[in-house]
Amino acid sequence: MRRVHTIFLALALLAGAALTPARASGAEPLFIHLSTDDAHRTAAGLTFGQHQQQDGHPLTIFLSDRGALLAARAHAERYAAQQRLLGELMQQGATVLVVPLSLKHYGVREDELLPGLQLSNRKLSGAALFRPETRVLGW
Repeated sequence: MRRVHTIFLALALLAGAALTPARASGAEPLFIHLSTDDAHRTAAGLTFGQHQQQDGHPLTIFLSDRGALLAARAHAERYAAQQRLLGELMQQGATVLVVPLSLKHYGVREDELLPGLQLSNRKLSGAALFRPETRVLGW
């Protein structure tokens, strides 16, 4: 059933893109929501974000639910590739926001976060999410 849902979602997105008038592309911001700790899915989302950032799109990574585990130094061995990518993205100007409620749920303290990450709040996440022309993707 999940595969059928994914296929219909992809078809709807393609149909919407085909019906959307062409516009000049600029440096629209990209907001990537990672709510999983699946190694493949998170690496795919972060790598996609890195490519878009290299093309000039301001990038915000939003880590919630199990995605917040990527932010903890205690999980450095399990998420080494993802933590390396997060560090590179932040060095290149990306903002990485972590949901405090998710950290609390999984027993991660603020002092256990990777350097440079920010605890999210409604003002920070809202400012990133609702910037004009922002594109949002989720994994």
